[in-house]
Amino acid sequence: MALVLAAGRARRFGSDKRLARLASGQTLLAATLARALEAFDDVRVVLRPGDDPANLAIDGRVRVLWAEQADQGMGSSLAAGVRALEQSPAPAVAVLLGDMPWVQGQTLKQLKALCNARQIVLPLHHGVRGHPVIFGRQFWPALACLQGDQGGKDIVRGAHDACVQVPVEDAGVIRDVDQPRDIPAGSR
Repeated sequence: MALVLAAGRARRFGSDKRLARLASGQTLLAATLARALEAFDDVRVVLRPGDDPANLAIDGRVRVLWAEQADQGMGSSLAAGVRALEQSPAPAVAVLLGDMPWVQGQTLKQLKALCNARQIVLPLHHGVRGHPVIFGRQFWPALACLQGDQGGKDIVRGAHDACVQVPVEDAGVIRDVDQPRDIPAGSR
């Protein structure tokens, strides 16, 4: 299962970066969701109250979850998303960021193949840890308690023995969009 976090305000970007166009013609968020759908049968996206999934070009196969406390930060959005997974039988959840459309589908499949309920799977590109991070079900209660802007880093730090670090050649695992200049020219 994949959980795409897309409830942020993107203040550094200056506008709703989820709607920024890539060279493919897709929006940033739609491209990220399309990549997730290449590897996962169950993809969910976390949005903030007031978002219009149709305006964001959310694929009909993607289930929308709402983070009522999204303005408090990424941790609050992640917690809301994980709490909504309570009834899911999935052994693990891949947490993707909505502004990372360059992660290759094959990389997602590689990471997914290594996940289980008791591990945290993390990609490494030339020694730099990236996304997605796949959290085994045993870590979901801790994720569901996150607040504010702190994501899952502390959980990863506290579970060092459960972490599986996977070297990948895919630079997309460390490439995100914070400002318009992060999108290649001709893509906007």
